[in-house]
Amino acid sequence: MALKVELKPGEKLLVGNCIITNSEQRSRLFIDGKAPILREKDILTTDTADTPAKRIYLAVQLMYIQEDITTLRDEYFTLINDFVSAAPSTISIADRINNDILTGDLYKALKTAKELIQYEQDLFEHAAIRRGSLSDDSQDG
Repeated sequence: MALKVELKPGEKLLVGNCIITNSEQRSRLFIDGKAPILREKDILTTDTADTPAKRIYLAVQLMYIQEDITTLRDEYFTLINDFVSAAPSTISIADRINNDILTGDLYKALKTAKELIQYEQDLFEHAAIRRGSLSDDSQDG
């Protein structure tokens, strides 16, 4: 069964090693075959991978695009182990990403890595709120 992708005007799509850029009209593509496919909004670069979870996503993304886990395996496991050490509550998400990678389902690993990015964002927001309430308490005393 073909993958159906709808592109907005000007939206880009990575298919294998090719970037497809849509014209100024909405388009629908049907893609048959096996090749890494990512929408522009799902692609991170070294510049946009500015948090630990995003660097993990970037490593998985590169494994997916290259269809090879061996070149980034050591770097990925260093990143994920450091992350779990710093935030042990993420171990279940990390285990799912690891399992997806080890079973060769790199697209699923990417989707799970997105969950890790969201979890990290939630942790940052919670820490900011907590910091704010602590500074409010110190001003009251």
